[in-house]
Amino acid sequence: MKNSLTVILLFIFLSAYSQEHFSTISGNVKDVYGKPLPFASVLIEGLQLGVLTDDNGAYTIDKVPQGRRTIVVSFIGYTTRSKVVEIKNNTEKITLNYTLEENVENLDEVNVNGKSKETKLETKGFAVNAIKTEEASLRNIQTNELLNTTVGVKIRQNGGLGSDVTYSLNGLSGNSVRIFIDGIPISTYGNSFNLNSIPPSMIKNIEVYKGVVPGYLADDALGGAINIVLHNDAKTNFNASISYGSFNTLQASVNGLYRFEKSGLTIKASLFHNYSDNDYKVSGRSVVVTGLGGVQTPITARRFNDAYRSTGGRAEIGYTDVKWADQFFIGITGSDDYKEVQHGAFMTITPYKDRFLESDALLGSITYQKKNLFTKGLDVNINGLYGKRNRAVNDTVSWAYSWTGERAIDFRGDEYQYTWRSQQEGGPTLAKIKRNVASIRTGISYALNGNHKFSANHVYSGIDREDSDALQSVLENTFVGTRDLNKNIYSLTYELTALDEKLNTNLFVKHYQQKTTSVDPAIESDENGNDIIVDEVVSSNKNYDGYGFAASYEIVPNVTLLTSAEKAIRLPNETEIFGNDGDNVVANSSIDPESSNNYNLGFRFGNFNIKKNAFTISTNIFTRNIKDRIGLPIETSLNVNDELIIYVNQGSGTSKGFDAQLNYSYNNNFGLNFNISKFDLKIENQGIEVDVPNTPFFTMNGGLRYSFKNIFQKKSRLNAFYNVYFTDKFSFLTAQGSNTVGNEFFEVPEQLSQDIGLSYAFPNNKFVVSFDIKNIFDEAVYDNLSVQKPGRAFYLKLNYAINKF
Repeated sequence: MKNSLTVILLFIFLSAYSQEHFSTISGNVKDVYGKPLPFASVLIEGLQLGVLTDDNGAYTIDKVPQGRRTIVVSFIGYTTRSKVVEIKNNTEKITLNYTLEENVENLDEVNVNGKSKETKLETKGFAVNAIKTEEASLRNIQTNELLNTTVGVKIRQNGGLGSDVTYSLNGLSGNSVRIFIDGIPISTYGNSFNLNSIPPSMIKNIEVYKGVVPGYLADDALGGAINIVLHNDAKTNFNASISYGSFNTLQASVNGLYRFEKSGLTIKASLFHNYSDNDYKVSGRSVVVTGLGGVQTPITARRFNDAYRSTGGRAEIGYTDVKWADQFFIGITGSDDYKEVQHGAFMTITPYKDRFLESDALLGSITYQKKNLFTKGLDVNINGLYGKRNRAVNDTVSWAYSWTGERAIDFRGDEYQYTWRSQQEGGPTLAKIKRNVASIRTGISYALNGNHKFSANHVYSGIDREDSDALQSVLENTFVGTRDLNKNIYSLTYELTALDEKLNTNLFVKHYQQKTTSVDPAIESDENGNDIIVDEVVSSNKNYDGYGFAASYEIVPNVTLLTSAEKAIRLPNETEIFGNDGDNVVANSSIDPESSNNYNLGFRFGNFNIKKNAFTISTNIFTRNIKDRIGLPIETSLNVNDELIIYVNQGSGTSKGFDAQLNYSYNNNFGLNFNISKFDLKIENQGIEVDVPNTPFFTMNGGLRYSFKNIFQKKSRLNAFYNVYFTDKFSFLTAQGSNTVGNEFFEVPEQLSQDIGLSYAFPNNKFVVSFDIKNIFDEAVYDNLSVQKPGRAFYLKLNYAINKF
């Protein structure tokens, strides 16, 4: 690992000052209210040079020759503006900002705008959604909530803020879906730095790939991948926000970047803090009080052992937009969290009290990006992490408790203790898991010309794990076991663009290699009867290959056919193999990888503009043929109250369905979005094909937004939001035989949750106040294994931003 980083650094610095120097014009384009205008046209008169602004209204034009130049900016529905600049020999960078006014004359014909980065991504053939976070970062919305509004995505959260989360993409969920931060597997960062804790303000955008994952995200993502792209802008900026609301929930974040224009030296940092008591009300079949004679009385109770706290940050220093690097950073990421545990995998009639988890991580990072390295078309991208992660489980209370928070009583009325002397079965524990972790992603691509591109990617992930428990004997802790996992994923990709960019194809192959080793010291007797120490070793080294393609064809302007397929492999992860006491997971060293043949076929219509109307419609039909699916055992009425879980190979199965979404806006003021996802997920259980339990097969999400201009103050903007989430009923119990009487006891009912919100942007657009009400009608909302989620909640958020100072 160290040698690899040394070679990489040497390679980087050898490229220094090898690039030709060009003058650059950059800036941003906004309306009179300070709102960015994406996809505005920026052209230099007399030259074949021009670009479209990005989603933030920013633009950059490179390789501008010297002389007197006129730069013209135009946008549909707005007046055109131009500025003249003089570019001299020693001119390196020029900044030109534009403010456009709305044009009273409207066009009657249909207009087709240039493609944004998100549109280009969504029309490459993959079943992918690109999610913007700019608007969400100003509201009381967590990153997971933002993902939950995306078509085909279902967030399975086991409670409130900080609770266990799994992600479902078209029916494939759990560890079949890989999460990345800038292409690095998020598992490397540990529990304390995850999508529960990272605020949307730290995120530039989110890419969601369903079923088929491109080669540059080289990993064993069977059902899809979610890539969190953090802000990498090289412009000086600052953002701070604080939010407070129900259940004593506090969330705060600070992000900032400062760049020295002459040298390119750049410093950036981000901090976050989250806290919640999570003391929301719950009810249901397990929320009861047991009285004399064992009589159980249903009650409505508050969760009393579910508090969550997370604190973390990242600091980086390096260079941006210099001759030898577009970006080069060395940084450090640290995080720490505390999570109380109210119950096991299921809500039980005797909840936990004083059982809690603690996690922390400290990792160093290196980032290097350079386009046109040595020669035009050669791009290099390197991200590396190395550091330590720790997790501790504290469970030493032997008394039983009821949902009132008081000690439970037996049928005689006496308080009682568990014979195993802890909240979870298995005995008291102060278990600690220490990990040394490493991950590095390397990507090299070469564009032969505008039509052919080749790329190679490699991701290495390594975990060196050591378990211990302070409550075990000295002898047990002396002979502590170790767990090692090393994984390498390689990919090669070829991209073809043809027929005037109407046809895009992407062909890729992947190679998966994973080695796991468990070592547990033990005492045995030799042939002479003497005690000796031996290592019990369980290891495996497995190799697999996969391949796939994605293709798109623009039938007519802005009507695109999309298709993709992949033979995907998903290797079991550390928790599934080695177990994890903190998450109530038992080890299973014999678990096998799962595989799937994934297919997508869809259409994308838009973005179309008719007068002031703009809309996009997209659809996707999919099928997943799964072998050796990894998941929890198929539940029966005999084990639904177990506190411990184990991951197993459930068997072979299929997932078939469709999803569709509509995005509509009018005059940049009114917005509507709607999506629907429906599928079947079946698996063979004891020779019988059954629906996979604990899986919602039908979901719908919708949202409305309207902006009021000049409310209370000129150049201010008031935004009103409404969101609705529908989940059809589903069961977390598999029907046994033809007699299904009583199975409704295990059925999660149909759910409809609604949120509303307001945000007010002051005239300078630096200060935004927002107010949100979640689950406005206080509906009972459930998720994993019928664990209840929070009811109605209120949140107030203040956000302050400086884009340039």
